[in-house]
Amino acid sequence: MDIKDYPKTQEEIDRYESHDNDVEDPRYQNFVAPLVDKITEQFNKNSLGLDYGSGTGPVITKMLTDLGYEVNTFDPFFDNNPAVLDLKYDYIVSCEVIEHFHKPHKEFEKLKNMLKPNGALFLKTDLFTDDKDFHAWYYKSDETHVFFFHPETFKWLQTEFKFRDLKIDGRHITLSL
Repeated sequence: MDIKDYPKTQEEIDRYESHDNDVEDPRYQNFVAPLVDKITEQFNKNSLGLDYGSGTGPVITKMLTDLGYEVNTFDPFFDNNPAVLDLKYDYIVSCEVIEHFHKPHKEFEKLKNMLKPNGALFLKTDLFTDDKDFHAWYYKSDETHVFFFHPETFKWLQTEFKFRDLKIDGRHITLSL
């Protein structure tokens, strides 16, 4: 999206508050369960995680803490605690967040720098692929989605930020150090 068309802060907040992010909602839990599964397959309860862009209902954090994991949360609008950004993490998870980044390069640099060696970044977004008709694509209609990602974008991010490994599984992306 052209920067002049980016939504204003209050417009973003209003849009995010319109989401029904009840952490007890089984549909919401099912939506994020693949990310939780990927984290628990790769990391144990002694690992420290960050739910980056946790929003109004940090369901990933709830599900992981219910399993005994330690997870910090950060959201620039609803949980703005900059102290957690000074820590190092075994993993960082961002579900339906990266498409909202106004400065993606800066955000990915920050996320990568918060990871410990052998850490991983777990992401969920709808990828734009060559077989999609952009004008008909539902994902571009959300006015807070300002940046879209193609699988090639993640290959570039892997190289740019020196991630050892990249896995793309549908809407789930893992970048590992």
